[in-house]
Amino acid sequence: MTDKDDHVGKPMGVGRRQFLKVAGLTTGGVLAAPAILKLTSVASAADRTNITFASAKFFGKRTVAEMVDVFNQSQSRILVRYDELPPPSSSTEVHQGLVQRLAKKDGSPDVFTQDVVWIAEFAGAGWALPLDEYVSADEAGAYFPGVLAACKWQGKLTALPWYVDSGMLYYRKDLVSKAPETWDELVAAATDLMKAGKAKIGFSWQAKQAEVLICDLVEFVTSNGGSILGDDGKTVHIADDAAIEAVQFMYDTIEKYKISPPDVRSWDEEPSRTPFTGGDVAFLRNWSYVYSICQDKAASSVVDKVGVVPLPHFANGKSAACLGGYQYGVNASTKNRDASVEFLKWLSSPETQLLFATELGLAPSRPAVFDSAELGKAQPFMQTLKPVFVGATARPVTPKYSQVSLALQSAVSKAVTNGNVADALKDAKAKLEGIVGA
Repeated sequence: MTDKDDHVGKPMGVGRRQFLKVAGLTTGGVLAAPAILKLTSVASAADRTNITFASAKFFGKRTVAEMVDVFNQSQSRILVRYDELPPPSSSTEVHQGLVQRLAKKDGSPDVFTQDVVWIAEFAGAGWALPLDEYVSADEAGAYFPGVLAACKWQGKLTALPWYVDSGMLYYRKDLVSKAPETWDELVAAATDLMKAGKAKIGFSWQAKQAEVLICDLVEFVTSNGGSILGDDGKTVHIADDAAIEAVQFMYDTIEKYKISPPDVRSWDEEPSRTPFTGGDVAFLRNWSYVYSICQDKAASSVVDKVGVVPLPHFANGKSAACLGGYQYGVNASTKNRDASVEFLKWLSSPETQLLFATELGLAPSRPAVFDSAELGKAQPFMQTLKPVFVGATARPVTPKYSQVSLALQSAVSKAVTNGNVADALKDAKAKLEGIVGA
């Protein structure tokens, strides 16, 4: 990933003056500080409580670093030092980096962002600070119930909601009059467009052996009425007929229907997005951040030509979207608990969630922000897909999720490469039963 993908410093969307004004950082029309904070002096830093914030890197009009700067410039008591981790597409690396640091129990980082599927693991290991005493019932009630529930482990709040995300279908509304509702309809439309020379690639998705492959897997399997694990978290369904049929379809998009290129086996989010915004793809499965890039004239060849709808489903199934999103946590070993909690609550506040939504395209986890006129003006597509976001399907909830994910990544990657789907999923079932059955 190159710096040009960040779109930082480009004159698009909300300008820097307006961005700082929204963030409360202008006085009398004069910018209070540059977008990227430079410490004014060693003394000013020493006078503050210093904490560290580790977060995955996100792509949008602005960066997480600029959001941290908003906080640093808004008060003079706490100074947050930002530690940028790899993007969510490198989920394994982000996870390993956090595990290594949190396991040291030396207090660093003080605050961190975490994939929703790591919450049980981090809380179970005692690395995440319980937050119930810092968050009132009224405050907790301001979030979508499903997202708040995902932030709890064994009844305790161990994370605070940041944003909600889910998989969705992007399509070229200038090429098709109606978005496909079933996978068969998508195959037919993609095939026709490729034959007519209107699209080089019919359907772009992510089959790289990485966490995103599991997200795609959840969507295909659930849209066929199947599941990976049962509600008890121990019964394994990945080798059931519904799952086998779904993974066979994943393989068939490449080898039978040829609407997806073999390269999708090495693609995560950005490599799958680039040809779509470049004008070469008819249909794309991806996350919400892509929409703002589609509308950016400096980065997209399909401005005003893109529609967004729920993902298709199999004939007897229903559309399914994988629940994504990162949430906030405080290190249980932090030496600056009060400052860390204050920053945490600022990050999850309505005002900051609105900034993240408008500047990075990350859907708020607060209904009041989600339904606001400001968001509707900046990200209209987001509000139309509210039912998709809040009704998304979670990946398996287990403190052993990382082991489950790695086993599935290996098996499904083999299945979509060699086509021996039933055998690969049978092996995956045996491995998962060994992981979660105990």
